[in-house]
This record gives sequence, structure tokens and C-alpha cells, in this order.
Amino acid sequence: MTDWIEIGTLDDIPKLGARVVKTSNGDIAVFRTADDNVFALDDRCPHKGGPLSQGIVHGGRVTCPLHNWQIELNSGGAVAPDIGATGCYAVQVDKGVILLNPVKRRS
Repeated sequence: MTDWIEIGTLDDIPKLGARVVKTSNGDIAVFRTADDNVFALDDRCPHKGGPLSQGIVHGGRVTCPLHNWQIELNSGGAVAPDIGATGCYAVQVDKGVILLNPVKRRS
């Protein structure tokens, strides 16, 4: 069984923003969309390692601030024609509290 960790509240992350959670396996970016969906990815673009947490969140994607690669928030996959993926993590919101499963779902 995997332990979920409490990382804060939904209000701690601005709409269309991100927060970085430091873990022993590296930084995880937790994103909040305009409609309050929450996603978590490795804070590294698959292209050149840019900090996704500093990117622009739009719809269900984040655009890397370095070279404008778009990454799907639900899968960590790059949007075509770009190829690659970053690690993806399960998150859930329970009564406004965000819980993160620090075990990577995909990389």
C-alpha cells in the first residue's frame, strides 16, 4: 500500500498556477487548472529539463518556459509534433486538502 502525503490546500495554489513539492526523488510540480482540477508532474520538461512549474497553465496543458513545449497535465506526455514524457503522479483533493502519491505513475 502506498502512503499519500498531504501537501497543502487547493487555496495554496493559484488558479492556472503551480506549487513545487520537494521529495527525495526530486521536485514535483503540482498544477491547478482554471476549473480546479489538480495534476502532478516531475518539475522537468522532457525536452531540456526546463522547470514546468514556471510554465503557463492553459486548459489541460502546461507550456514549458524554456522552449514552449506543451505537456499534457493528465499524462505528462509532450503534445505532437514533440515527443517525450515527464513523470506523472496521482493526486486527489479531499475537502480542499491536496494529497499526493509520491510514487511515479509514468515517466
